[in-house]
Amino acid sequence: MNYLSADQVIEKLKEGNQKYINQMCTIGDTSIQKRVQTYIKGQHPYAIIVTCSDSRVIPESIFNAGIGDLFVIRLAGNVIDDHQLGSIEYAAGHLDCHLIVVLGHTHCGAVDAAMNGNPDGYIKFITNEIKKAIGNESDEKKACIKNVIYCVKEIEQSLEIQHYECDQGLKVIPALYDIETGMVEFL
Repeated sequence: MNYLSADQVIEKLKEGNQKYINQMCTIGDTSIQKRVQTYIKGQHPYAIIVTCSDSRVIPESIFNAGIGDLFVIRLAGNVIDDHQLGSIEYAAGHLDCHLIVVLGHTHCGAVDAAMNGNPDGYIKFITNEIKKAIGNESDEKKACIKNVIYCVKEIEQSLEIQHYECDQGLKVIPALYDIETGMVEFL
């Protein structure tokens, strides 16, 4: 089982990110032994990471994590809908995770599309959510930050998440990954 507090997990993620930035290690434990262990004993991730589908954002590498370490939920613009919220509630309630990180990133195409475009098709569902989050913000980085903060608020509206926050010490925090430097800023 996972016995790390939310604050301990934040420190673990910061340490992993520093290793990534310094190129000390590219990924956590992906050994055969770890695969077998998680098969036999199940998964016990220490953090839930809600992030963008952008191929430049690889949470396991960014935090130097391996098999079973992170429960990752990805969707363009890291927007939250019922499906993502259900996955988050599952990981928080059944996998004993004490930290949810909404990880946005700089130069996000979905945020840019919400700021500067009017896309057609199903993309509009994503950009409409982001537009609610960012309003008339014209600075790209500020818009990305507003988007992750909005997503945190969306998650915290869940009664299940509120219960886990009160009873289990769960934390929901926003963070921004800089795709150029590799640094994660916990906001």
